[in-house]
Amino acid sequence: MRILAAGDHFVGTGLLAEAVRAEIGAGHEFSELTLPWPVEPFGPVANVHEASGTEEQVIEALAGAEVAVTQMAPFTKQVFTAVPGLKLVSVCRGGPVNVDLAAATEAGVAVTYAPGRNAGAAAEFAVGMILAAMRRISTSSAELLGGTWRGDYYAYDQTGLELDGTTVGLVGYGAIGARVAKVLVAFGAKVLVSDPFADPARISADGAELVELDDLLRRSFVVSLHARLTEETRHLIDAAKLALLPAGAVLVNTARGGLLDYSPLPEALRSGRLGALALDVYDVEPPPADWALRDAPNVIATPHLAGASRQTAERAASIVAAEVGRYVRGEALANLANPEVARP
Repeated sequence: MRILAAGDHFVGTGLLAEAVRAEIGAGHEFSELTLPWPVEPFGPVANVHEASGTEEQVIEALAGAEVAVTQMAPFTKQVFTAVPGLKLVSVCRGGPVNVDLAAATEAGVAVTYAPGRNAGAAAEFAVGMILAAMRRISTSSAELLGGTWRGDYYAYDQTGLELDGTTVGLVGYGAIGARVAKVLVAFGAKVLVSDPFADPARISADGAELVELDDLLRRSFVVSLHARLTEETRHLIDAAKLALLPAGAVLVNTARGGLLDYSPLPEALRSGRLGALALDVYDVEPPPADWALRDAPNVIATPHLAGASRQTAERAASIVAAEVGRYVRGEALANLANPEVARP
């Protein structure tokens, strides 16, 4: 069997190939392709989102392949048409956004993904962003390094708040949101959750409270976004939703840029409607030079790093390799995105 390992500079090609070899043993041929992400930003390729590289590169590398493992390679209708012998694409991401699922299903190609691969890293990062925004950690550090000692931040009306006793709202309760909730509860925060698909019993057992989104926004001093981006959740938090927040509230987005309508954010910060904004994701990545939030007050911005840990890369490779092992052994695939192709 021929296998394509299409890695990048995070989940490396060698890491993918090594994990698959460890899972299925010797006797299989590998072709390798290294894609430019994250040295170059991902983007849409044909009709798939968040991909790296070109269709032509993938088609050439797939010659004779039955299985492909990747994080970012674009698997479009053109790719599936050009490689009729392909049977399995295992994507080491939380969702196969770089795959045309309809085309894969039509071609009889099973597509798997890697839920929870970066849950630990992303949850840690989100909590870090919450703490940084609430306690002015990054902004005061930048000011000090720039030569300004902000002793006035110790004044009562300028101080930050502790998590202990603060109400924090989590929008979305998947693998990441659930981990964040447990950490916040341990800090003594009151945690509210809005997620129409979450299990109420699980949320209650975790020490949180399930509420409607508008109720969450009205009651939460800190709101952290952890929902998936769909047509229904695009711009979930817009000007009308921002207006529900308590004055001076903190908003954190480490999930997907499209969950936020960015246009009202600069004025919300300048007016005090938002006390602080912490972002790791953006509507355009990277943000343009004239980005309106560059000179807005109390903004923390990081370059889409929430899931960036070595453990995430290693875990991702392990998850896709395990799927290849199941395929080779004729077992049911664990994380099948298109169940219509139950057994290729």
